[in-house]
Amino acid sequence: MATFYDIDRANARLTELVPLLESLRNDREAVARTQLGLQRLRRSNGDGAHARRAEELNEELRSVIRQMEQAVAQIESWSVTLRDIDSGLVDFPALVSGRQVWLCWRLGEPAVGWWHEVTGGFSSRKALSDLE
Repeated sequence: MATFYDIDRANARLTELVPLLESLRNDREAVARTQLGLQRLRRSNGDGAHARRAEELNEELRSVIRQMEQAVAQIESWSVTLRDIDSGLVDFPALVSGRQVWLCWRLGEPAVGWWHEVTGGFSSRKALSDLE
């Protein structure tokens, strides 16, 4: 059975969602830094210390990726759709007059204040006051 949000329920979910999205964004940056470190090690022809450091970085990378997968799984378990990690953009499924729409929110916004059709995206979002 599909889960649908009303505006109050979506706004209430933000309490749990914000820290996860911030963590995902930080983790994504950590993945990029770690990958850069690995690339630098591969370009250098190092000794055994380089190999040990590369393995440490690989384990770090695996750990951060597992953490990210858990955060995304938690978001999905709430029936929230993660659209973009960098901006913290998410959509909440909602029903309005019998038709499904997305309630649209991203990190930094004080509350859910936007929506768009299921076939649309961020560029087509409209203020909740325009919702019919």
